[in-house]
Amino acid sequence: MVVPVMIRAVIFDMGGVLLRTEDTAPREKLAQQLGISRQALEEAVFLSPSSKLAEVGEISESEHWQRVLDQFGVAEQERLAFREAFWSGDRVDHTLVNWLRSLRPAYKTGLLSNAWDEARTSIQARFNFLDVFDVSLFSAEVGLRKPDERFYRLILDRLQVEPQEAVFVDDFPANIEAARQLGMQAVHFRSPQQALNDVRSLLNHR
Repeated sequence: MVVPVMIRAVIFDMGGVLLRTEDTAPREKLAQQLGISRQALEEAVFLSPSSKLAEVGEISESEHWQRVLDQFGVAEQERLAFREAFWSGDRVDHTLVNWLRSLRPAYKTGLLSNAWDEARTSIQARFNFLDVFDVSLFSAEVGLRKPDERFYRLILDRLQVEPQEAVFVDDFPANIEAARQLGMQAVHFRSPQQALNDVRSLLNHR
C-alpha cells in the first residue's frame, strides 16, 4: 500500500509568479527609445552574463545595470529614471500572497528567488510582502541560483522539511525539473488560477 506523503511546506518563486510585469508599456517605451525590441531589452537585463554573475553575488546589481546601460549608451543622468521606469509596470499578486498567508501556521512557507543583491531591500520598500514567508532566500545573498540542487536543499534545510514534504511553484521548466529530480512536488506556473488549483489539489484543497 502506498502511504500518502504529508505536505508540510509550500515554496514559491517570485519573479513571473508572485511579482509579474502586468503593464508592459514602460518597457516598450524604453525599448523604443533604444531602437530595440522589448524582448531584446529584457534579455539584456535578465539573461546576460552580467545578470547571471549578479544572481550569485559575484557582482552587484548596480554594476550589472552599469554594464547593461553602457551597452545601450544611456546617458549617466538618465540611468536612475531608466531603472525606475523598467520596474514600474510590476505588480504583486495579492490573491496569491494572501492565500499563502492563510496557509500559516498549518504549512511552512518559503520564497526561492534568483535575484540580485538589492532585491530584498527594494521588494520590502516597494511591495512589503516578505513577511508572508517563514524563509525567503535570494540567490545573490547565498551565492547559489536555481536550478542548482544546493539552492533547493538550502531552503528545505531552513524550513526543516524533506524534499517530498514540499511543494515548489516556478514559471521556468528547468527549475521545475530540478525540483522534481530532488523529490519535491512541483507545479509549473502558467497562470495564477491554474497554479493555485494545482497546489490546492496537493494540499487537499485548502
